[in-house]
Amino acid sequence: MADVVVIPGGMYGPGAGMLAYVPAVAERIGATVHRYTWSHQPVDVFEPGIESWVTGEVGPFVDAIGGSPLLVGKSLGTNAAALAAERGLPAIWLTPVLTLPWVVDALSAATAPFLLVGGTADRLWDGEAARRLSPHVLEVDGADHGMFAPGPVTESITVLAQIVAAVEGFLDTIDWPN
Repeated sequence: MADVVVIPGGMYGPGAGMLAYVPAVAERIGATVHRYTWSHQPVDVFEPGIESWVTGEVGPFVDAIGGSPLLVGKSLGTNAAALAAERGLPAIWLTPVLTLPWVVDALSAATAPFLLVGGTADRLWDGEAARRLSPHVLEVDGADHGMFAPGPVTESITVLAQIVAAVEGFLDTIDWPN
C-alpha cells in the first residue's frame, strides 16, 4: 500500500484548502494519507534554520510511517524538500518558497520526480526557477500564494480544479504508486 505525508504551510493545518483536495487524488487510487501537524509555529520562517527545523519535525513522522511515501507540502512545508532529496522521495510542492536558496538547492538535488505548483502573483514563486528545476510545473497566471485568482471566487475554484488535474496527470506520468 502507498502512503502520502501531508506537510502544512504556516497559516493553515494539513487538511485545509489545497491540502484537502490534493491528497484526495492519491487516496482515491488507494493510498493512505497521513497528515502532519506542527508542534508549534516557528518565528523565523525565512531564516536558514527553518529547513532543519522542518526536517526535524517531519523526519520522525516519515520514519514512523516507513517506506517511501509521497510528500505533499505547502509553503513552509516545502522546506522538507531537503528530506525528499536525501531520501529519494517523490513530492508535490504547493506554492513552494522558491525565493529561499536552500529550498531551491534541495529541489536541485532531488532524484525523485516532483511537481511544483505556483502562481504568478505569489511573491515567493519563481516560475523560471520552477521550470528549470522540474519538467512537472503548474503555473497559474494571476494566482497568489493561496492560489486564489483575481475576480469572482469561482475563478479560484477553477484554479483548484487545475491543481487537482495537474496532480492526477503527475501521478499518472510517474506511475505512482507503482
